[in-house]
Amino acid sequence: MDIAVSTVLLLIMLACTLMHVKSKKWGCNPPPGPSLLTIIINSIELYKKPYETIEKLTKVYGPIMRFKIGQTTTIIISSTNTAKEILQTHDTSFSDRTKFDVSTSYNHNQHSLIFLPVSPLWQKLRKICHENLFSTKTLDASQDLRRKKLHKLLGDIRQSSLNEEIVDIKRAAFMACINFLSSTFFSHDFVNSVGDDGEYKHVVRTILETVFTPNLVDYFPTLRMFDPQGLRRQTTNFIGKLFDVLEPLIEERMKMRRENHYVTNNDMLDILLEISERSKDKMHKQQIKHLFLDLLVAGTDTTAHGLERTMSEVMHNPEVMSRVKKELAETIGVGKYVEESDIERLPYLRAVIKEGLRMHPPAPLVPRRAKRDVEVCGYMIPQGAQVLINEWSISRNPEVWENAHVFSPERFLDSDIDVKGRHFMLTPFGSGRRICPGSPLVIRMMHAMLGSLINCFHWKLENNMDPKDMDLDQSLKAIPILALA
Repeated sequence: MDIAVSTVLLLIMLACTLMHVKSKKWGCNPPPGPSLLTIIINSIELYKKPYETIEKLTKVYGPIMRFKIGQTTTIIISSTNTAKEILQTHDTSFSDRTKFDVSTSYNHNQHSLIFLPVSPLWQKLRKICHENLFSTKTLDASQDLRRKKLHKLLGDIRQSSLNEEIVDIKRAAFMACINFLSSTFFSHDFVNSVGDDGEYKHVVRTILETVFTPNLVDYFPTLRMFDPQGLRRQTTNFIGKLFDVLEPLIEERMKMRRENHYVTNNDMLDILLEISERSKDKMHKQQIKHLFLDLLVAGTDTTAHGLERTMSEVMHNPEVMSRVKKELAETIGVGKYVEESDIERLPYLRAVIKEGLRMHPPAPLVPRRAKRDVEVCGYMIPQGAQVLINEWSISRNPEVWENAHVFSPERFLDSDIDVKGRHFMLTPFGSGRRICPGSPLVIRMMHAMLGSLINCFHWKLENNMDPKDMDLDQSLKAIPILALA
């Protein structure tokens, strides 16, 4: 049996055993929600198809739904209006994040931009990201680093084209994202090619899996000392492996910077060390490692997943593929890669990316935590409750979107809706003070990679399958054919 399924079943059994555990009494008018028995009945579906199952339950219990398992209360928000209440009206009251037990590995929760509460340290890290690491000026200066990685990706796929080999799009995108990010951060490649199944891929995947695996300790804190599923031990092991890679990179750069002839790479490590050298409130090497841990792990798999899902939708819709190819051909020429500076001249490609993010948000359940008791739309959300914005459900709501389950980039042409957290029907990167700080880089990466894959190659499915017959729940594998000018 799959380890994650086993984990869920174990959680359910323990929940049943400890149902007598006394929980905090609710105030007046708590949100409605399924009973523990209903959760147990739907447990396997919640694991296999979490977003679809939650959406089904939302239709029964409404846009503010309460889950209670063990000592943990979770509130799921599934409408635009209630999302706006959480992310804008009461943003201050929901500005913290739930601290998962695995986040305590290497005391990461005490240094992490993701898990820190709003505090002076969090504000400092947030300001560095906004003003230094992900500003337009910084990303413009470092785009040559990503350009080289894009050329490498396209070169690898060109070789697959010459050999008539099938390309696993997500795998290729994952490897490319690793190098896009590692090059932008340290001017250093973490993998050799799209075919490299190296240590870093395994490290990132394992950390992500442990973070998203249901953990008994998060529901029953008294079990923390036992770590019954071994998730904290596993996370500690793999964070250590990643730090073993980052440590010598940082040490070597610090040594080089002490030498008078050093010339900056315009990467983010240089920026952080420059800030540390000139600021009274220095960034220590420890903080730099933890910040890069957040950025690398959060940015790699989510970007690759979004790219692959959007590419699948484009291939599944030949009319969309034809239109985006036409725009690329007329604007930059057939067979040429997309520069980051080209993005503003490609309105249909931008619409394709928005539509991909709408249907396949990188963070389908955006997490917050209630700092105090708060009344939202007539219901009381208690202090300490985990609050999840159900972005997946909101972005497919037929009351908000016409033909909500149809991939139609045209809906974003001549529309002012963006992905910057201002429009609560589309917040793939979150909103308010907890919006993803790296989203400007992710947006650049997705446009450059997707546009280049479409413009430089034609794509044929295995066994000459008709695109209309694609199973969109399956990984995308296709044969590239070189597009000649």
